[in-house]
Amino acid sequence: MKIPELGTLQMTRTHPAHTGRAELSDIAGAPLNSIPSAAENGIAKTRISFNNYLLDAVKAMNSQQLNVNTLERQILTEPDSVDPQDVTIAMAKARMSLSLAQTVIDRIVSGWNDITTTR
Repeated sequence: MKIPELGTLQMTRTHPAHTGRAELSDIAGAPLNSIPSAAENGIAKTRISFNNYLLDAVKAMNSQQLNVNTLERQILTEPDSVDPQDVTIAMAKARMSLSLAQTVIDRIVSGWNDITTTR
């Protein structure tokens, strides 16, 4: 194709994939048929790490709840050994982690419902 304003400049297709006759390939030159699927590429690893992350978050939330229980018992049995502000701060942390966990669970459930209804 010649462009009159530029004289003899011609556009040529140098790569056979540009013409539509060659097999499509990725950037490295491997055919697209040989590209590993997403499951082989690391999604299973992501699921495992997300699973571990979720379990660790639930364990941390549980430990905060248990910590509040021990501080409450301690302030009732030995009031001089615990500061009231420490108990208040621990209760606020436990309440916030519990509400965050409830929000995450609600989002997961609503996302799952969206996925199953839009099949």
